[in-house]
Amino acid sequence: MEIGISMFGDLSFDKAARAFQSPHERLQDLLEEVKLADEVGLDVFGIGEHHRAEYAVSSPEIILAAAASVTKNIKLTSSVTVLSSNDPVRVYQNFSTVDLLSNGRAEITVGRGSFIESFPLFGYDLNNYNGLFTEKLELLKQINETETISWKGKYRAALDSQQVLPRPVNGRMDIWIAVGGTPQSVVRAAKMGFPLIIAIIGGMPAQFKPFFDLYKTEYINAGHDPAKMQLATHSHGLVGENGTALADEYFASYAGQMDRVGSSRGWAPYTRGQFEGGRSPEGALFVGDPNQVTEKILQNQEMFGLTRFLLHTDVGGPDHKLLMKSIELLGDKVAPAVRKALKK
Repeated sequence: MEIGISMFGDLSFDKAARAFQSPHERLQDLLEEVKLADEVGLDVFGIGEHHRAEYAVSSPEIILAAAASVTKNIKLTSSVTVLSSNDPVRVYQNFSTVDLLSNGRAEITVGRGSFIESFPLFGYDLNNYNGLFTEKLELLKQINETETISWKGKYRAALDSQQVLPRPVNGRMDIWIAVGGTPQSVVRAAKMGFPLIIAIIGGMPAQFKPFFDLYKTEYINAGHDPAKMQLATHSHGLVGENGTALADEYFASYAGQMDRVGSSRGWAPYTRGQFEGGRSPEGALFVGDPNQVTEKILQNQEMFGLTRFLLHTDVGGPDHKLLMKSIELLGDKVAPAVRKALKK
């Protein structure tokens, strides 16, 4: 199983100054974090797309291109690219370029996104939320399979025997579908043969098992090779030498971000009780010492049949030193322990 990290480029918030961290500072730190992730042997790095004040990253492919220049082995993917408000042709060209720069290490992870700012920003109608994603996903799949495209849809200009260039190192790239847990999205990914990643960021992971079972059934029923099936989860977490001390240090940052997001969604203030419930063996938060995080990853792997696990590490903008330590422990202690256990 592959083990990696994902980030959104969260900016820390200074309550006294009532201001977010400088995006310039965050991006410099982020590149150091990606470089370390590569050095400690992690398999994957993902970066997400947002268009909000609390995030530093609006264009994942630019960050991944920069990451390609400071890494050697780690796979580089978006986490996610909001395909509904992007042009599939341009997305493919950009990620193909990252693939060429990184000697074949690029992937694309697409989703509909959990925020809606990109729709008015780029001139899309939210009433077309589902139709935009479905059409653009089909076009992206065709581009990945064929260099010369003839295509006609509802939301984009037609293509008439046009080449989409450049092409990636191996002629095509892995394209993952990220979902938050809707059956329709799971079935679509399975029928189209895309690898699936489910964001499990609240509640209990066991609640998501029916979605993985549904995907496996629909994937096989669609005639795809079970040996090529890829399944992943993306969950919030951090690793520290002492799990309790880490939780005490990290809670305020994590709760602050949950409350900023929740304020526009009608959520109640995030509590320490919720945080500790998430940290429990049955919860969705991977905040703890190496042994605690290792055990939870193995539990999830056994429950779902995972081929990849991504630890989403920068929610709320934790301190750079805390992130670096978390990445170090994930690569030096957690990943080797998980790999050893899975070989038994």
